[in-house]
Amino acid sequence: MSVPTHALVEHFFRHEYGRLVANLTRAVGVARLELVEDVVQVALLRALQSWSHRGVPDDPAGWLYRVARNAATDAIRRDHRWADLREKIAFSENETQLPSEDIIADDQLRLLFACCHPALPMESQIALALKTLCGFSTAEIANGLLTTQANIEKRVTRAKEKLREIEFDPSSVTTNDLATRLEAVRTVVYLLFNEGYHASHGDTLIRRDVCEEAIRLGRLLASHDSTAGPITFALLALMLFHAARFEARIEGAGQLLLDEQDRTRWNTNQLAEGFHWFSHSASGEVLSRYHIEAGIASKHIAASTFGDTDWKQIVQLYDLLIQLAPSPIHALNRAVAVSQLDGPAAALAELERISPENRPANYYLWPAVVGELARRVGDWPKAREQLTIASQLATAPAERELILRRLRACESAISHARIS
Repeated sequence: MSVPTHALVEHFFRHEYGRLVANLTRAVGVARLELVEDVVQVALLRALQSWSHRGVPDDPAGWLYRVARNAATDAIRRDHRWADLREKIAFSENETQLPSEDIIADDQLRLLFACCHPALPMESQIALALKTLCGFSTAEIANGLLTTQANIEKRVTRAKEKLREIEFDPSSVTTNDLATRLEAVRTVVYLLFNEGYHASHGDTLIRRDVCEEAIRLGRLLASHDSTAGPITFALLALMLFHAARFEARIEGAGQLLLDEQDRTRWNTNQLAEGFHWFSHSASGEVLSRYHIEAGIASKHIAASTFGDTDWKQIVQLYDLLIQLAPSPIHALNRAVAVSQLDGPAAALAELERISPENRPANYYLWPAVVGELARRVGDWPKAREQLTIASQLATAPAERELILRRLRACESAISHARIS
């Protein structure tokens, strides 16, 4: 079965977006990010037009690179404001190949650290990197950061203005800069993986190419002396632990829930690599949220069946995680673990003690979990109310269908109660 052209374009564009932006930014400077983003968008539009009629080229990545490069050259030749760039970006007419993987990797890391400039607030650093280097839409970033699209647009715009104001040059990033910006860079990689693993838009449950890009960036960080270390290793282990379960999650209709997954489908090579980095992360005395989250994932992986899961240790790890990195999402995940250890009523009581203003707004998983817990204790009206809200908030079709399945069970139970 052939893959629709628009799907191929989206795949290659998502995979190559950061590479294209990073390489062109090295030539024209970070102050002209709008120019770079514009020409990369041009490459996407031309790919949609050309590939639909002529078919996908043998080297899609090279095709996108050449179109973006030529569009940048044309834009600079037309605009007198960029006269100083005309010689700098004088691409050879015979240049037809992408730069080497080493050059591209270096460009991407440099731009990633450039976006995480200390002159920018942390939230702006993350938003700018996700928008510029990873090609996320404002809706995707807003979903990942639990905020509004308007806030994200403001953060990105102000960040670009600040970088223009200070005339920052990515090539000037020093070893000391790498150390001071590494925390923000790891956060970007973490959010990038999360968006792929819990796709908030589109018809696919997992955006594998987004997750693979995050893991690739994680490996780059782990392989450089200036960015390697226990926290980086823990982050990479965490991503690999989750990536190992891809096939089980997308099999059939998509088994979102661990108790429904066929564990023989988990990728043993990725699990082995994950445990390799997890063991390396134990060196030294540092403890990060990534250590704890990887520890939680390892507990799930270590259980031969869902029933064998050590829920007591998982709850204890969530207690430590909430102390280290307080978050309503962590509290929600802890409640799920409590429901397995002490029952759904205990978990429901814990969530109800959290005041509404401290709950994430418009986050579908909160009412989804509350609704499922209420369903399990037999509070059908509450379950129906919360699951209805969750179904309206969920944007991914597979997750919405799972919620609707639970909702239909509630409706059936309520109908039977009325008849009896």
